[in-house]
Amino acid sequence: MAKIAKIWAREILDSRGIPTVEAACMLDSGAVSVASVPAGTSTGAYEALELRDTDNPRYLGKGVLKAVANVNTVLGPAVIGMDPVNQEEIDKKLDALDGTENKTKYGGNAILAISMAVAKAGAAASRLDLYVWINYLSQKIGLKPSLKIPTPLFNMINGGLHGAGNLDFQEFHVIPASTKTFSQGIQLGVEVYLTIGENLARRGAIHSVGNEGGYAPNLFTNADALEVFVEAIRQTKYSIGRDVFLGLDVAANSFFKNGEYSIRDKSSPMTDNQMIEYYKGLNEQYHLAILEDPFQEDGWESWIKLSETMGSVVTIVGDDLLATNPKRLEKAIAEKACNSILIKPNQIGTVSETIKVIKQARDAAFKIIVSHRSGETNDYFIADFAVGVGADYAKFGAPARGERVAKYNRLSAIEVELTRLRK
Repeated sequence: MAKIAKIWAREILDSRGIPTVEAACMLDSGAVSVASVPAGTSTGAYEALELRDTDNPRYLGKGVLKAVANVNTVLGPAVIGMDPVNQEEIDKKLDALDGTENKTKYGGNAILAISMAVAKAGAAASRLDLYVWINYLSQKIGLKPSLKIPTPLFNMINGGLHGAGNLDFQEFHVIPASTKTFSQGIQLGVEVYLTIGENLARRGAIHSVGNEGGYAPNLFTNADALEVFVEAIRQTKYSIGRDVFLGLDVAANSFFKNGEYSIRDKSSPMTDNQMIEYYKGLNEQYHLAILEDPFQEDGWESWIKLSETMGSVVTIVGDDLLATNPKRLEKAIAEKACNSILIKPNQIGTVSETIKVIKQARDAAFKIIVSHRSGETNDYFIADFAVGVGADYAKFGAPARGERVAKYNRLSAIEVELTRLRK
């Protein structure tokens, strides 16, 4: 039986240059596993607390020395001597030590860093690849996933809080058909991405690249971004509706004010009902496969109405609405507010709790989308996690920027291994 000998943490930088927490777990054998947590730019009100040093001017108040200290002085010492294969037991202990609903005492970033490092240590102690180990942990919790590579959701154009400020919607997705292998999907994604870049450059429309690797171009409306996709895809060998589909992360929280939604596509703010009609029009024109966060996170009635109207033809995804939170998910299931959940481990704070939420969603026939955050590191834990829990989709950004590509390259490696094992 392996035992945890030491756990420690340090402050590192994420892909935006903002501090985050990295934790290391040393076993009594001397083996060390390291994990780092991502962070979001647009965070919902119902997520686990991301503890930051707001009272300290270093890093403009965005440092994480308090979270690091919590790992080094309280949380880490509490699990020394425990067997890393007992993931759920360790996660429960960390959660109990904090004792708050959203991990506001010690920080969800501190707790998740340990939980992820322990998961890696458990895999190493069991001599299993991490995705196989995550699958085993899922089976123990009652989720019965098959090992499969999820379909990638490529965030090709970044808007909202992730972009340059000229588009309201946060993410514009290109999605390979689920009939394609992952390697075929990556090829499709890269070819479309490069074609989009060439077209934007020719027009002088490229402003920058956003937080998640997608282009952040100068466009007039959100619909213009979808037209950019249509034009680029037509220049490739792929066909919309057969090989590739389009999707949106609207992130409606960011443009909801005084009970209305203001977007540049319309001359005046829209009510909830007007937004529903707007989405119906977008779907008729672009045949959307995925629509994420179409309303603000507390607009339950509008979510329900949209799901009644479009839920049979579009995957309606709750991110800010659900926040990987079992209570929010329970309400969404009961009221039929959406039919898919975006899974972000740092929204809830431990590996075990994340798997339990996935099981809850699966039991309600929800689609599962495992997601990165805008502030990422080169840790590709989330790629192994997505495979291990049998996610339908993986949202890791554009096929660009090292911290995004690291996840896609890991999925490619797992695909090769699974193909070899199944021969």
